[in-house]
Amino acid sequence: MIFTLLADVPVDPDSAEAQRWVIQELSKPEYRAAQPTWFDRASKAFLDWLQSLKIDSGPGVQGPILILALIVIVAALVAAFFIFGAPRLNRRSAASGILFGDNDARDAAAMRRAAEDAAGRSDWVLAIEESFRSIARGLAERTLVTVSPGTTARDFAARAGIVLPGFAERLSTAASAFDDVRYLGREGTESAYSDAARLEKDLRALRPAEQSTVGAP
Repeated sequence: MIFTLLADVPVDPDSAEAQRWVIQELSKPEYRAAQPTWFDRASKAFLDWLQSLKIDSGPGVQGPILILALIVIVAALVAAFFIFGAPRLNRRSAASGILFGDNDARDAAAMRRAAEDAAGRSDWVLAIEESFRSIARGLAERTLVTVSPGTTARDFAARAGIVLPGFAERLSTAASAFDDVRYLGREGTESAYSDAARLEKDLRALRPAEQSTVGAP
């Protein structure tokens, strides 16, 4: 009975002990789970910024102005994504994986060697395919043109031609040759492979400082 009464007596810890108990209590998983995430904090900061915008034209204008500001910001982010592509942290992963419908983790050099090996066996269909794949993977590795799982050969050639206008016509020709042998069942030719191989070599030799002058008179 005495021990029971002693156990019920309220404790009176000193300040250091009380602080330690509070830290231990707040470190429990249920308290950590309740803390706001970085997204929560970023969202709140953004909303606070929107609410801080003050318009002196009257109370009826405040809402539409905030909505317009939000639309402008979202539109700018979307435009930046399409102009500059995915963030650089993701581009490395975008330079490997699915390419023109196939799951292919090889780098551009491996694809080029495969094209040369196929050409040595006069397998022009495979040689053309691997050459064009090497072109696409090489530009993706250099973050000049992004390649997503849904990118087609012609789409890639069109976007690469915008970045490298001096190669636009040759890129379009190589993409047509790739589609011919891969999807239309046409026979490849040594000439088509040679053109693609020379294009791949010229693009590989292009230095970053020259990219802005490609296609200039």
